[in-house]
Amino acid sequence: MNTGALEFALLKAERRVLEMQTKLHCWATDDRDRRFDDLFNLVADPAFLLVAWARVRRNKGARSAGVDGQTARSVEDGQGVEVFLNEVRSDLKDRSFRPLPVRERMIPKPGTAKRRRLGIPTVRDRVVQASLKLVLEPIFEADFLPFSYGFRPKRRAHDALAEAHHFAKSSYEWMVEGDIEACFDSIDHTALMGRVRRRVGDRRVLDLVKAFLKAGILSEGGQSKDTDTGTPQGGILSPLLANIALSVLDEFIAAGPGGPNSTQGQRARRRRQNLPNYRLIRYADDCAPRTQQEVPM
Repeated sequence: MNTGALEFALLKAERRVLEMQTKLHCWATDDRDRRFDDLFNLVADPAFLLVAWARVRRNKGARSAGVDGQTARSVEDGQGVEVFLNEVRSDLKDRSFRPLPVRERMIPKPGTAKRRRLGIPTVRDRVVQASLKLVLEPIFEADFLPFSYGFRPKRRAHDALAEAHHFAKSSYEWMVEGDIEACFDSIDHTALMGRVRRRVGDRRVLDLVKAFLKAGILSEGGQSKDTDTGTPQGGILSPLLANIALSVLDEFIAAGPGGPNSTQGQRARRRRQNLPNYRLIRYADDCAPRTQQEVPM
């Protein structure tokens, strides 16, 4: 497929994907208890795979190879994008697709002497993860609470900072900054899959998500490691899975007395009783609860 034909096909694919994502999000929003039973065909749909490829290709990590040594550029220069995506789709449809272990790379953690693990999936696995994300994200976006900002569409760190600044000027006097230690490495697979099952009834999709969680790690020293917990930081699907896992925390905090779900009247009553109110601002595994303690006049 030449460049012009690929660009035209991508334009059509992006329209189809956006239309389907809009439907998925509306259905999930309209029925909070709905479980989606036929999603696998979308994950393996040629349009979704093409858009997934385009996102992988444009990503700054496109030049990084996984354990198979293949990069996006080597796919283009070798078998070509069309053949590559047809093979991926065929493997998905006949259930022979198996994720390979991620390639471990230890990188410096900003501001500390520590290092954190970056897991680099193969290009093939990245494309399937990207397609999964295209399908799952609009569904779970319907459930995520508004004070969660990290790794979500049309939300940035600047938005979280702006909200923190707003509450700082609105009589919220204390801010407690928190960080979940080794969040991506320590997510419990059973608990996470339980959350995914609340919305996804398609066994094939559930098996695919679980396969990525259990794919394993090839260390820098060449040793194979099992992944009994966590989701690799560096995987395209990982930020969405982390948000699904952490949505439990959001819901728990939001439901507390004086929390984000409290009405204006409830917060006013607590202030009259000299009880604190609080808000939560979460960016991925970093959070900043703000507490309001006002003395009644």
